[in-house]
Amino acid sequence: MTRVWKWNRPVTVREVLEDLQQERSIAYTTVMTVLDNLHQKGWVRREAEGRAYRYEAVSTRAAYAAALMNDAWSQSDNPAAALVAFFGMMSDEQRHALRDAVRIVQGPETPEPTEPPDTRGVTSTDTSSTDTSSVDTGRPDTGSADTGRPHTRGADTDPDTATPHTRADTVPDTRPDTADENPASAQESDGR
Repeated sequence: MTRVWKWNRPVTVREVLEDLQQERSIAYTTVMTVLDNLHQKGWVRREAEGRAYRYEAVSTRAAYAAALMNDAWSQSDNPAAALVAFFGMMSDEQRHALRDAVRIVQGPETPEPTEPPDTRGVTSTDTSSTDTSSVDTGRPDTGSADTGRPHTRGADTDPDTATPHTRADTVPDTRPDTADENPASAQESDGR
């Protein structure tokens, strides 16, 4: 496979044999048998050329190595421990390559904002129902801009009529009685 990947093109048994014979003595039938086995395993494909075949790698060396690592890792009964042991065997150079690979797979990181957004007193991003009278802007309350009428703190505005409605419209009156409304309570407060 090393020779097939190295040349990165379809090769014949004769080409591989001649290259290997520069390093050691090897028989033609041995190279032919190995390439045939690689074909049966699906690592190379072949096309007939005359009475011989041309063999070409099905995947790259990197993809083959990744498949071997994945196969070994998936057979582990404790994949996390297998990864820890594997990382422990790696050289510094291999660890740097791993970090680079993780960055490539994850894609570019989104930069974090340098300053948090300015939210001074705003607790909701939905401004359609936000009561701006409770937001401290540092300016005096000058009234409602759309109606020209004084704006009552704590009042809700009816969007259809632009009329302020106080909470008294919906909340029962819990104020103590005054002399005008209940003369008996006024007498009690005077001590009579």
